[in-house]
Amino acid sequence: MKIKEVRLNKFKRFTDLTITDIPETAKLVILVGPNGCGKSSVFEGFNYWYKLKGFNTVGEKDYYLKEGDKGDENDDRWFTNKVQIFTYDSDLNNQASIHGRMYFRTAYRHEPDFTTSKLSRQNNPEERIQFDTLMKTDMSVSENYQRLVSKTLSGIYDSKNDNKSVVDLREELVGRIKQSLNNVFDDLQLVSIGDPLSNGSFYFTKGRSEKFHYKNLSAGEKSAFDLLLDLVIKAAYYENTVYCIDEPESHMHTALQSKLLSELYNLIPDNSQLWLSTHSIGMLKAAKELEEQNPNTVCFLDLSEMDFDTCVVIRPSTIDATIWKKFLELAFGDFAKLIAPQKVVFCEGTIQGRHYKNFDAQIYERIFSSKYPDTSFVSIGSCSELEDEDNVSMKIISQVLNSSTIIKFVDRDDKSEEEVIELKTKGIKVLNKRHIECYLLDDEIISKLCHMCNKEDKIEECLKAKEQAIAESVGRGHPSDDIKSASGKIYTELKRILSLTQCGNTKDAFFRDTITPLITEETQIYKDLESEIFG
Repeated sequence: MKIKEVRLNKFKRFTDLTITDIPETAKLVILVGPNGCGKSSVFEGFNYWYKLKGFNTVGEKDYYLKEGDKGDENDDRWFTNKVQIFTYDSDLNNQASIHGRMYFRTAYRHEPDFTTSKLSRQNNPEERIQFDTLMKTDMSVSENYQRLVSKTLSGIYDSKNDNKSVVDLREELVGRIKQSLNNVFDDLQLVSIGDPLSNGSFYFTKGRSEKFHYKNLSAGEKSAFDLLLDLVIKAAYYENTVYCIDEPESHMHTALQSKLLSELYNLIPDNSQLWLSTHSIGMLKAAKELEEQNPNTVCFLDLSEMDFDTCVVIRPSTIDATIWKKFLELAFGDFAKLIAPQKVVFCEGTIQGRHYKNFDAQIYERIFSSKYPDTSFVSIGSCSELEDEDNVSMKIISQVLNSSTIIKFVDRDDKSEEEVIELKTKGIKVLNKRHIECYLLDDEIISKLCHMCNKEDKIEECLKAKEQAIAESVGRGHPSDDIKSASGKIYTELKRILSLTQCGNTKDAFFRDTITPLITEETQIYKDLESEIFG
């Protein structure tokens, strides 16, 4: 099964979130962002949908409803349309058809020790709910041990295996686990499962140590082994499935994270998707390499710097752009020395607050991420802060990224020609127009918006509405080129004339999510900005 769109309505921390345009070719989908941004809540949405659609189980209203909305939904149907998932499959038409289509591992995977002395029947995992919520502790190693022994016994009594030796049969059943472990670890090998009726557990060789009990593995080794074992064992059940693993990198160093992700990717069937949440450089680095080796199979969903109290639409990001953005979040850590963008562009824009934080940088990054994936934009403040050679933030980033080219550029605003020349002598570039809104709301881009909506006949009306909004702004004492002061009225008029919906709940969201994607390489506005920033 492969997901193409997800909608979360007043669910957990989301007021109205749509994740869309996930390509059918995507085998690996990675949710990135800092702690608390909502990555796990997306997986909770998947689990909620799976329980409701597959098992008619609703769950606790107080746990799932977004805070602030609980008092508005007291009826018995509060759970309807909270989560909608649209897939590329056409056969999900009843509860039975949904069983086994979702697989979950929580971020709380912890089974420090186990030894079994008896065998117990293990039921089909497709026919039960794995977790009531994804806050539950996830213990799967001992259960999978039982499943492995059960498969071994079944293999012995299967007449199709009569011509196989005991060694061949044993290696056939545990060989895939051994191979996956060898692909991830250099010195850790699975050698035995002990005696299931006395000292049943997993035993390893590690360096010169033999019969190394599972309980003696490090936390990172246990975490990786747990994930690999579970995927290998469960592959017989989950063949056409969306696999969701929350923070698979727990307790692991960067190199191990990279190897683990590559192995998880290889274990997932091609007709399935692997969804991961992470804030790990090791995972992102491995994903970049996987995309290079398998084009169009990896995509990122960036949940950082989003205001989820409003309507938000998230589309897959380009891999490189996401990696560089994630890198800047960790710029003051040691990872900054491992991955560095070729260029860092310091631009104007607020670095405080909530709704408008890094607005300019987000716009520029979305415009240029495809052609300039190794360039990162950083909002640093006002023009005077950019000019200040003692600006602490710029100094630190410049020192950490000493191999990167640093570009500074500012808005034109009311600067005289002499001021522009003076800034250029200091190595600071200046936009030819007053500010970014002049480019976003250029006639060319508004016309392209009308074409996109198949309303070419509305172009003249939209441009006249823009002129009227500017005239009203001038009447309030603003300069005629101050498009920012007129942008609110232009935004509302464009929505009205073109009957736009789900285009951005605020002016800035509209510019970011609807207008910015229209500034593509063939447009004159793109070429102008490119020349002014990179030329």
